[in-house]
Formats: sequence, structure tokens, C-alpha cells
Amino acid sequence: MAYKNRNESGELLILRILNRRMGLKAEEQKKYLNLEKGFKGETQFDELTENLQSQCIILNELLLEVNESKFQIDTTIIFQDAIYPFEVKNYDGDFIYKPDRLKKISGKDYKNPLDQLKRTQFLFSQLLQNLGYNIPIEGSVVFINPEFTLYEAPPNKPFVFPTQLNQLIKKLEKVPAKLTNRHFKLADKLVSLHQIESPYTRLPPYDYNQQKKGITCAKCNSFNVTFSTGARKVFCDICKCEEGIESAILRNVEEIKLLFPDIKITTNLVYEWCSGVVAKKTIKKYLKKNYQSIGNKKYTYYI
Repeated sequence: MAYKNRNESGELLILRILNRRMGLKAEEQKKYLNLEKGFKGETQFDELTENLQSQCIILNELLLEVNESKFQIDTTIIFQDAIYPFEVKNYDGDFIYKPDRLKKISGKDYKNPLDQLKRTQFLFSQLLQNLGYNIPIEGSVVFINPEFTLYEAPPNKPFVFPTQLNQLIKKLEKVPAKLTNRHFKLADKLVSLHQIESPYTRLPPYDYNQQKKGITCAKCNSFNVTFSTGARKVFCDICKCEEGIESAILRNVEEIKLLFPDIKITTNLVYEWCSGVVAKKTIKKYLKKNYQSIGNKKYTYYI
């Protein structure tokens, strides 16, 4: 089990909501889909590393800083005598290796991820030295997508291709693994140094009135849902998913809080956001149950 789990970034979560509630422009949607694709690739790699039987510490998703320079590591695995940082790429298609880029045979070129890995390892080494650790760093770029092919890649480069993933796991299983408190102290320190950036500076402009109102399906995001008073559930007319009404209300409240962190959560606001599908009495009941109420009567809001 990972010592530090991976979560969607605030930017991805917000873009996901905006995409279904107001739509995104072409460039904005492209950015959103790239974030979704990247996160999917990272979680696929997580599924592989979760199966490691050797003693190690897995830290998923670290955003660190040293000497005023920030760097991100998709997956960090701490072993007895070495640390393995992995950059995970979910590219698909046919590429040709070039020293300065990966040239896609049909489509957009990408920067050579080895440049990113080199920078990461350099900054990570500086940070570890500052923390009093002198541990070798053995980084790799993992191409997780089975539909990815890279031609003319030098065999000595630290690439892990889709066909080599099982081989990588077997290799990691054989790495010496006898951890001490010093290793766990390092892991705890790295987790404490992990930064959470505000997503709002990188988002397209939006406001409350732009958002399409209504409860969406928790699975397929469709607005075609039906609320059953007797069953206390929301039913999706498209994918037939069922969700308890309390869960659906709280999910929509969290959407509002994420999109508009400064807005006060009131019964009337949630009622409007859900497009009047659920009675105010029901909304108030679950707000009182799950949040702290401030004020009284018509001036009550929840935090």
C-alpha cells in the first residue's frame, strides 16, 4: 500500500465540473483532457506498484521545492540503498526519438521527457543533501500506454516501455529492502514538504450564472437523472447508476465549495444548484447533518 496516495489536482477537479456545467473552449478542453489522460496513466502505474511485495515506501505525487525551484515527481519509491523517482507518461501513437524531443509521426511533437527527469533528479539530489541524506537516485521515464511506440530510442536511456512494465516490477522486487526508521523519517519529511498549489490561477474565467444547474450522475455525468422520493435515491436514465440522495446532495455541495470557495452554502443556494430536483426540506436535513450551521433562520449558512 502506498505511503502517500495520489489525488486529482484541484485544477483537474474544477475543469471536470466546468466541462460538464458550462463547456470549455477548444484549448481549455484540450488542457482538461490532457490532465485526465495524465492522471489515468499515473493511477495505472499505481496499480502496478501496489503489487510490489518487497519492503519499500511508495510516495505518489510529490510537488517539492528547493532553492526556489519547484519540481514534481509522479511516483517515488524508497528502498534500502536507493530512491527511484518515476516520470509517468500516457502518450499514445508512434514516435521517433530525437535528442531534443519525441517526434510524433502523425501529430504534435513532445519535449524529450529525459530533460524533465534530469532536472528532477538534480533538484531532488539537492533537496536530499539539504535534509542530510546521501542516497543514490535512479530515475526512469515510464511509458504506460500500450499503444505507444518509440522508434530509434538509444537502448541505454532510462526508458521503460509498455512491454517492459512487468520486467520493471520484477526488477524492483529484487532491490535490497531493509528499511529503518531513517527511511520512514525521510518519507515523512518529503510528505510534509509536499506543496498543494492553488488551482485558480490557471483556470479559465467563470461565474456562478454560467453553470448549468441540476444534479448530475455520479458515474457518467449526465443531467438525465430522476429523483425517487420513496427510494431516497437518484437514478440515471442513461447508465442506470443509482446513488443515495444524501450522497448526491453532498457531492453537489462540494462542487459549489470547490468552484466558489468564498460563497456561503445555504439551503436556497443548494436547492437552486440542484435545479429544484430535491425539496428544500431534504437539503436542509442533510446540510445540518453533515456541516456546521452558522446563524439562524433565513440567515443560516453551513461550513
